[in-house]
Amino acid sequence: MDKLGFTKENWDLFVTWVWDFLPGLISAIIIFFVGIWIINVFSRALRRFFQKKDYDETLERFLYDLINIGLKILLIVLVVTQLGVQTSSLVAILGAAGLAIGLALQGSLSNFAGGVLILFFKPFKIGDFIEAQGVSGTVKEISIFTTKLNTSGNQLAVIPNGKISNGNIINYSSEDKRKDKIEIGISYDSNIKEAKEIILDLINAQEKVIKDPAPEIYVSELGDSAVTLSLRFWALNEDFWAVHFYTLEEMKKRLKSKGISIPFPQSDVHLYAKESK
Repeated sequence: MDKLGFTKENWDLFVTWVWDFLPGLISAIIIFFVGIWIINVFSRALRRFFQKKDYDETLERFLYDLINIGLKILLIVLVVTQLGVQTSSLVAILGAAGLAIGLALQGSLSNFAGGVLILFFKPFKIGDFIEAQGVSGTVKEISIFTTKLNTSGNQLAVIPNGKISNGNIINYSSEDKRKDKIEIGISYDSNIKEAKEIILDLINAQEKVIKDPAPEIYVSELGDSAVTLSLRFWALNEDFWAVHFYTLEEMKKRLKSKGISIPFPQSDVHLYAKESK
């Protein structure tokens, strides 16, 4: 017996186990690195294949991520099997681990299911401008678990697919044109007919405004301090905001130049002198 308490028989058994285990370990290491190399080569080939085909970009990215992760899981199974773990035992271990992971990662599984629903029903695609979960922006990427949006301020918003698929989605890019609504108040002393003509002349003079259906303007409210005029018109998605902001600015300028005032909320304050006793 040596200083560590091992007998010669223990050392012989240990050396025998190492020599028996070593070939499997070496094989597992070789399989792992060769497998990673093959997966990388296959992934690059898959990217080139998708680039040549005219598939939906959302579907391409989703399938690429799914296949890549699936191949890596398969590689891990092969490596563990090569180390001597029986397939039946491995299946039982994976089943138990899958149950535990599933309970611990219910949110992630919900996000995965949400990604599948987005892929299947296609409420939006990459490049669309949407609003979801209180965030609006252009869809940059739809992955297995999350959707990434580029906001108007050029921030990156990452939203779980589970919340998106179970919430309200507004897709501003699903149609090629949008209807705008601009409201402006004029004083009660102003000529309503003249104000409406000024605004209609402004909107009809713009080439980017769609003329069929024709723009409309009408009185939408008699407020406390102003008569509210509501303008409705259509514009293509790519022209929408440019027309919107230009119209807002020009409405104010032209109404003012014609003597039509745009009132603001105000209050009349009455002061009473207190009688001295």
